[in-house]
Amino acid sequence: MTQVIEKQSGTAFRIKKGQKLKVTDPQGGQVSDMVLFNAEDKREKISSGKTLDFEENILITKGDFLWSNRSNKMMKILEDTNGRNDFLLAPCSPETFKIMYNNNEYHPSCFENLYTSLEQYGIEPDDIPTAFNIFMNVQFEPDGKLSVEPPLSKAGDHVLFEAQMDLIVGLTACSAEDSNGGSFKPIHYEITD
Repeated sequence: MTQVIEKQSGTAFRIKKGQKLKVTDPQGGQVSDMVLFNAEDKREKISSGKTLDFEENILITKGDFLWSNRSNKMMKILEDTNGRNDFLLAPCSPETFKIMYNNNEYHPSCFENLYTSLEQYGIEPDDIPTAFNIFMNVQFEPDGKLSVEPPLSKAGDHVLFEAQMDLIVGLTACSAEDSNGGSFKPIHYEITD
């Protein structure tokens, strides 16, 4: 059954080894941040560095694995209809909007949506790693300069993952204007055996 993550919000749930997680952009142009923790030992979590190292690519897509800080496979990507996902930027946080947007007012953030959703599993804010940015479109120049462009995902684009261990998953509908082309939309997800 399809679950809905409303715009600028997040959720957390368990998934068993072998189960599949389908993350869908129902309207197009919306990023989703995902973090993973080993359900048996939450100190083991998704690692951007290990994933980029072992997959030997900045852009992670179909056929690749998401790896843990202990060099274990956490998820395999079975399908990716968009093909643009990365680990280049951390989840947006209250500080993101103060530093990069000059906004000192309250603003929803992926960081807050992740840690408040994951606290039911005993996961604290300092435990949140760099997220896997699903549908994110970060471009990089030969000199290394980064720019965040609107997502290329179209309505119905999805990424299908298969859990390689029992996991706790945190998932958002991203809250940063620049990451989502200036608008905010929901993210859908579905867990199947």
